[in-house]
Amino acid sequence: MAAKNGGPAGRSVVADNRKARFNYEIEEVFEAGIELKGTEVKSLRTGKANIQDSYAAEHNGELWLYNSYIPEYLQANRFNHEPRRPRRLLLHKRQIGKLASAVQKEGKTIVPLKLYFNEQGRAKLELALARGKKLHDKRETEKARDWQREKSRLLKNQG
Repeated sequence: MAAKNGGPAGRSVVADNRKARFNYEIEEVFEAGIELKGTEVKSLRTGKANIQDSYAAEHNGELWLYNSYIPEYLQANRFNHEPRRPRRLLLHKRQIGKLASAVQKEGKTIVPLKLYFNEQGRAKLELALARGKKLHDKRETEKARDWQREKSRLLKNQG
């Protein structure tokens, strides 16, 4: 059974970073928990978050998500949260070490791909270890995508 958003059953995607796959060459994907306040969880359930310009970085042995936007929860009154505050990501120490060393030594980037609720109702963030694409790589990606679209259109018209 598929969920409303077209994903696997029980997994509701709140925010999707579609430009990440175009701008970066994805090498490895991780699933991380995200430490949220109560009003942030309620706001996420409305589905209006944005992770388009956000990134993750290591600080004092912990991984943090910066520049993600979770709007204020309207019914929260004065106990609301800061919409663009840094949020701690929950990963194993070995995973954090691997990500941090890849960023330092190899010049890679940690890019968030999706923010979703899993089957247990917990907010999760799909992170990717990625390398930035050059302009000619982006052009090749666009050509391949256009060709796939054209090919499917031709096959559909034939039969």
